Amino acid sequence: MSRLAAQQQALLDVLLAWPADDAIEKIATYASSTGARGLKAYKSNGHANAQRALQAAYPVLTQLLGAESSSALARAFWHASPPEKGDLAQWGAGLSEFVRASQQLAEEPYLADVARVEWALHVSASAANQTVDAASFALLMQHEPDQLHLRLAPGCAMVSSPWPVASIVSAHLDNSPTFEEVGQRLRAGVAEDAVVWRAELQPQMRAAQPGEAALLSALLAGHALGAALEGAPALDFNAWLPLAVQSQLLLGVVVTRYARRTPPG
Repeated sequence: MSRLAAQQQALLDVLLAWPADDAIEKIATYASSTGARGLKAYKSNGHANAQRALQAAYPVLTQLLGAESSSALARAFWHASPPEKGDLAQWGAGLSEFVRASQQLAEEPYLADVARVEWALHVSASAANQTVDAASFALLMQHEPDQLHLRLAPGCAMVSSPWPVASIVSAHLDNSPTFEEVGQRLRAGVAEDAVVWRAELQPQMRAAQPGEAALLSALLAGHALGAALEGAPALDFNAWLPLAVQSQLLLGVVVTRYARRTPPG
């Protein structure tokens, strides 16, 4: 290995080493004390960038943990799962599993699912834009459900949790429900499924209706409407449909293969 290559490897070792007790000693052969101070600065900048990136993607988790704990989490995650791309906005996808595996956070088991909801919101913000095809909704009256696919909004995702994650995120981002109500739901062990999507370039999130998680999960997996409805018997589709259209969760309907048209009347 050339001296330059060794220096470059030493730089990476120092920036990503964790814990950092003897990190600087690793490059003693290749750097002067001035260089070591520079590497400390690089490492500090990396930690600061990690904190900013995660706080932007996970504002609710940051509030729940507090400034000191969220900063420590960002530093630990930076070393456990360093960025693979230059754009830090794309870094952080694995934080929910990192939180779930953390012994220090084990007493707050809902935090990992809160992180899942927040990452879904973060991803939906940059999903490719799509337009509503209002005329296509007439196909629902013209074809059998097993011949149709529903076109969902960009960034659509489902997060199922044994905790009231939708309420927790909404309380912090939208001030509703109240924190007192969220506390009651947590103590009661209320489970919630969170629906995430984007409407008019803005990420959206709400608690799923009964049966909606099963329907959306099937649709996101590529199943036709007929099969998705069979797997979601608890859903009132006639009540769900207008709300999904109005909120731009549902953008259109597609006929996937020829089907005999339903006779009028």
